[in-house]
Amino acid sequence: MEKSCFELAFYLASWGMFRGSSFLLQKSAKYFVGTIEYINTLDKNIWKIDIDNYNEENIEKIFEIYRNLCILVMNFKSRDVTLITKMMLGIFGIVPAFDDNFCKSFKRISNGDCGFTRFNKESLDIIKEFYEDNKSIIDKLSNETFTYDFISGNKTNINYPKVKIVDMYGFTLSMD
Repeated sequence: MEKSCFELAFYLASWGMFRGSSFLLQKSAKYFVGTIEYINTLDKNIWKIDIDNYNEENIEKIFEIYRNLCILVMNFKSRDVTLITKMMLGIFGIVPAFDDNFCKSFKRISNGDCGFTRFNKESLDIIKEFYEDNKSIIDKLSNETFTYDFISGNKTNINYPKVKIVDMYGFTLSMD
């Protein structure tokens, strides 16, 4: 439990979620015990969801996880779409992180039809449409990009999820 809590906390800290006015700055890694316990109750098929199989059933599962993480992490204090989607990307690899860069890029991609200020069906539909329009290159990049084993440092046979490729594109596009 301790290791899982520290891994989640370090991941979030590495993405700036423990800085400035963030309420997490006042928390220790132990704060995530309930979150880790919740994650451990989830069906292991959650980790098989990727942007290419966003269907009604999977999208409902994604929203359920989002709502539950909001309750567990935010404790009804506020809603932070960036924090929760960063967690969902890092833990499950099922949605992009709705950070400032990604949202700016995808607002532009959607021609302003969606502001990406809320985590909703409209935003996931636009992300899915973007994937469908760029399927061949996203699939190629996903198939070529692997995670690395912590102990050996060698590549594993685990590819980056397609949604992570979309996330990286959205993050870097805003820098142009």
